[in-house]
Amino acid sequence: MALLRASLLPMALMSAVLAAPADPAHPMITPPPSRVRRSPDLTDDIGGYVHSVLGGLGSDISSFVASGVPNYFQGFPTGTQVLSSLGISDGDLAAQPTQVLNVPAYANWTDEGWNVRVHGNVFKQPDISQSKVDDLANVFLIDVDVDQLPADQQAQARNVTKSIFVVQQGDQNVTMNFVNNVAVEPGASGGAVNARGGAQSINMPYLTTGQGDFDAFVKLQNTTGANGGHLVPGNETQSIQTLNMYTNGTLTGNATAYLVPPQGITILSDIDDILRITKIYQPKEGLLNSFARPFTPWENMPDIYANWSASIPDFHFHYLTTTPEQVTRNYMEFIYKTYPLGSFDTRPLNFSDVQATLSIRRFLLDKIFQTFPQRKFILVGDTTNSDVMKAYPAMYKDYPNQVLCILLRNTSATDSGDKFPYNTEGFKDIPQNNYMFFKVPDDLTNLDVANGQCYNATIPQNVTFKTQGLPFGLGNSAGTKSPPASWALAVGLFVMGLGSLL
Repeated sequence: MALLRASLLPMALMSAVLAAPADPAHPMITPPPSRVRRSPDLTDDIGGYVHSVLGGLGSDISSFVASGVPNYFQGFPTGTQVLSSLGISDGDLAAQPTQVLNVPAYANWTDEGWNVRVHGNVFKQPDISQSKVDDLANVFLIDVDVDQLPADQQAQARNVTKSIFVVQQGDQNVTMNFVNNVAVEPGASGGAVNARGGAQSINMPYLTTGQGDFDAFVKLQNTTGANGGHLVPGNETQSIQTLNMYTNGTLTGNATAYLVPPQGITILSDIDDILRITKIYQPKEGLLNSFARPFTPWENMPDIYANWSASIPDFHFHYLTTTPEQVTRNYMEFIYKTYPLGSFDTRPLNFSDVQATLSIRRFLLDKIFQTFPQRKFILVGDTTNSDVMKAYPAMYKDYPNQVLCILLRNTSATDSGDKFPYNTEGFKDIPQNNYMFFKVPDDLTNLDVANGQCYNATIPQNVTFKTQGLPFGLGNSAGTKSPPASWALAVGLFVMGLGSLL
C-alpha cells in the first residue's frame, strides 16, 4: 500500500498546484523547467514563477497545469501491461468471455444509401480478487481508501477499476446485428423515430486494432420491415430514424444507431462540468466524482436539454467526451437516464497521452462536421477545457455557416475552486450573437438557438480576447499587477513547503 500511495504524490500535490495561477503558454508536454532558487519578483507573473518551481516535480504536473487535462485520465494500462501487472496467465484470460463496448453511432445519407459509423472496443475482463481490486482502486483516490467509502460508492469504485484493468483483444472479427426495435419515447431525442425497416447483420470490414478498437462506416441495405416498411431515404425526411445494434456473440455490446438526415441541427455537447458535476479542476473531488460517487447532473441542465429536445424538431444530440473508452460506460448510462438520447464519441485507446488527448476533440469534431457538411451545429462546453476553448472558435471559422452557437459555462465565475485560466483569443472575430459565456443553466432559457440567437444580453461577458481567469488581474488587458502581500506570502510558504520534496 505504501508503494501505491507513493505513486499518488504528484496527484496529491495537484490541489496545491491548482491553488496557484497556471502558466497557460503551452498546453503540450514539455521538459520540466530547471529549478532556480530565487525570491519571486512581485512584478512577475506569479503563475509563471510557481509553474517554474513545480516543473521540477516532473512534466506530468506541468502539463496538467498548462493543459487542464487531468493526468488521472492518462496512461491507463492496456493489453499485456494488465496481464503482467496482475500476474494473470494467458490461459486464465482465455477462460473469460469476450466483451464489447459498442458506442452509440450516427449514420449519414449519401447517394449510395445510409452509412453507419460503427465504433467501439473488444476486450476481456480478468478475474481479479476483491482485495486486489481494492488495492488498484485506492490508486485513484486521495486521502481515502475504497473500504472507507459508503457501500454504493465502494461498488462503483470497484466496477470502474475493473473496467480500467481489462485486456483489449486485437485481430477480432466483429459482426453487428441491426434491429428496428428501438423504444423511442416522445420528445426523448428531438423527435427521433424507430426505423420501419433496415434489420440486417453486417461484418465489420476490418479486424480490430492491436488495442481492440473498431471504427468504420458500413453501408446499410434497405431491408423490408414489418408491414412492408423500409428505411426512409435521408433526402426524403427530416426525422432521425433509429436502429438498435447488437454485437454478435456477446450480451454486452448493445447500442443505438441514429440515422441523421443531411440537413438539420446537431448539438455537440461536452459532458464533464457542463452536464454533470465533475470538478475536474479539483483533483480530489474530480477523482471521487469520476470513480466513486454517483454521477450528478449540473443544476437544472437536464431541463434545458429536455426543452430543446421537445421544442426543436428533429434535433440531433451528439455527446463527445475525451474520457478514455474504458471508463465511458458510466457516462453513457448517465446520459441516457438524464438527457435526451443521442450518438456518442469517446477517446480511442490510441489517443493516450496529454498531447493526443488535446488533439482528439478536434479530430472527432472534424469527423462529424465533414460527415454532415450541410447541417448546422451548436457547440456546448465549459472554460476548464483548453481544447474546447481552442477548437470551438476554430470550428466556427474553419466551417463557415455551419456553427450556429457556441455556449460555454464559465466555471471560474461560479466555482471558486476553479483556478484554471482560459484563453478567449479565438472569439475575437466571432459575432457576439453567435457565442455566450454563461454562469448557470437558466442563462440559456429563452435563447432561440435554432435560429442562431445565442446571446442573452443580460449576462455580462467580460471577454478580453486573451488569457483570462488569472488572479489579481494577471494577464488581463490592464497589464500585470502586483499581487497583495498575502498572496506573495502564500506562494512563499508553499514553495518552502515543497523544499523538502525537491
